Amino acid sequence: MTLQVKDVMGLVAIAVRPEATFAELVTTMRRFKVGAVAVIDEEGRPIGVVSQDDLLLKETDTSSGGGLFEGSRQRREHEKARGTTAGQIMTRPALTVTRQTPVREAARLMHANRIGQLPVVDAASGKIAGTVHRADLLKIFNRSVSDIMADVAAAVADLRLDPRTLTITVDAGVVRVGGRLARRSQITPLVEAGRRIEGVVEMEVDAAYDYDDLMRIPLPMSRTIL
Repeated sequence: MTLQVKDVMGLVAIAVRPEATFAELVTTMRRFKVGAVAVIDEEGRPIGVVSQDDLLLKETDTSSGGGLFEGSRQRREHEKARGTTAGQIMTRPALTVTRQTPVREAARLMHANRIGQLPVVDAASGKIAGTVHRADLLKIFNRSVSDIMADVAAAVADLRLDPRTLTITVDAGVVRVGGRLARRSQITPLVEAGRRIEGVVEMEVDAAYDYDDLMRIPLPMSRTIL
């Protein structure tokens, strides 16, 4: 089963309008204990995000900017440091997910962009519907043993393996498969399938096999007749 953002997200979205002042942004983040807030338009659609890092530029970026060798990122940081409203400080466009986004994809987006949360929008209207945090994504590792076992059994069936010859255990999210396989080449696909299952910490396959179809048989050396 592929878990989606809707299975782990929070239904409360902390958002502000573009005209929110710097002081209001600080107050909002401190009040709700969040590291970022979405900036929404008049229709409730996210148009940007202001993070604590954006606000801290006011303290850390004291240069006047405009240097000859200044890159686009530095110019944007100078602009944020001089900004006084959410619209001037925000990072745009807003990186968002929908309720139907797989949890694995949301985790990839957070890691790739080094952010701790994502606004969740309604797929039809684009309006903000909630927020998903890194801590929310960790909920997948609280899946029950029975749920994980069911997904492992489904993976075994998809690979057309004989479940009667295998032993499967789940302990603290670690799946261990023993028993016997028909071919050695079946081990790697089984490991990869297990690691794709939501909530699996590690997949270990220590099964014997009847035939080593990966063993290379050396070819006979050819002889040159002079």
